[in-house]
Amino acid sequence: MLKQLLLLPFWLPATAILMAQPDIEKQIQTQLILAEDGEVIEFPAGKIDLSNTLWLDAKKNITLRGAGQDKTILSFKNQTQGAEGIKVTNASGIVLEHFTIEDSKGDLIKAQSVKGLIFRDITARWSGKPKKTNGSYALYPVQCQNVRMERCTAIGASDAGLYIGQSDSVWVTRCYAKNNVAGIEIENTTNAWVYENYALYNTGGVLVFDLPDLPKKRGGHVKVWKNKIIENNYRNFAPKGNIVGRVPPGTGVMILATNDVEVFDNYIMDNKTASTAIVSYYITENPIKDEHYNPYPSGIYIHDNVYSEGKRMPTWKNKLGFLFWLKFGRNVPHILYDGIRNPEYPDQNGAVLPKYRICIRNNENGTFANLKADKKFKGISRDLKPYDCTHDSMERNR
Repeated sequence: MLKQLLLLPFWLPATAILMAQPDIEKQIQTQLILAEDGEVIEFPAGKIDLSNTLWLDAKKNITLRGAGQDKTILSFKNQTQGAEGIKVTNASGIVLEHFTIEDSKGDLIKAQSVKGLIFRDITARWSGKPKKTNGSYALYPVQCQNVRMERCTAIGASDAGLYIGQSDSVWVTRCYAKNNVAGIEIENTTNAWVYENYALYNTGGVLVFDLPDLPKKRGGHVKVWKNKIIENNYRNFAPKGNIVGRVPPGTGVMILATNDVEVFDNYIMDNKTASTAIVSYYITENPIKDEHYNPYPSGIYIHDNVYSEGKRMPTWKNKLGFLFWLKFGRNVPHILYDGIRNPEYPDQNGAVLPKYRICIRNNENGTFANLKADKKFKGISRDLKPYDCTHDSMERNR
């Protein structure tokens, strides 16, 4: 069944009609409440000003469809109630497509406990100069299964533009993330495929993290390939206390305390501080109270990427960035490993067991350093031979 929110007279422009409809918000929310399983709910063309969160709960096989990213704009600039723009909970088979959503107080679209979720051709943005009062996440599925983001754009998030947390079976493809603190972030998530995206002008381009104190304790099995991760040198505008506030401007890819991550065939260019960083949670200097949390990265495979040539200037506005400047000047290696490893990973002869190894191979301009953070950054090694190994590639497409 197909329902349209408004039947517009054909001789009047959509924007004019919408501005003349003070009850359009009530009509939209009523449609979401009364939607029957299998319905397609269409947002008409024009700019729709909304003051409350739109909430879809406990529905199956519902599509929310606009007239196009440049035609339907849901604006929450004058939001007075709720934090999210759109919130979807306890649902399955949900599709959101073909519209722009902007300027909510909190997350633009949050989906929680959804099985089967597609974001397609959506622009999610905060207008104006990026700032810490912007919402944390543009597109934010958490505790979801079978998530697909395709051809979406995220701009201005004070945490992460395209974020997937504590989820399983995820595809992020052909998306564009710009001027966020983190462009694309995969957090405590398993079986994620991130490919053919653009992460440009963020603080950090692509982050793959496992963090403590979350219901889902361990992520991993993440593949990042054929992305363009370029000039992620934007100032870090995360609110104080956010973990991404520790990410240095100029970070291309950061892998933190997770396992089985493969990064390959990417263009990782002109990220001035850390093109690719493989680090433990200890690098954050935050205390760990979660006894079930594993703070070490393992099973990481970085190969066949292309890095930029020439010198770069690491940021001085971040502790790690300033450290890199002191140690390397303008010749910071592209691939940095903090060197902090789980004491249980080596075998009785001191060799790291194969499944836990950090493997780095065949990267163009892929200079390397083990920072020896566990030795207070003393004795930094540029020797790549201990990391010249491979891991079996995970299935690329599912």
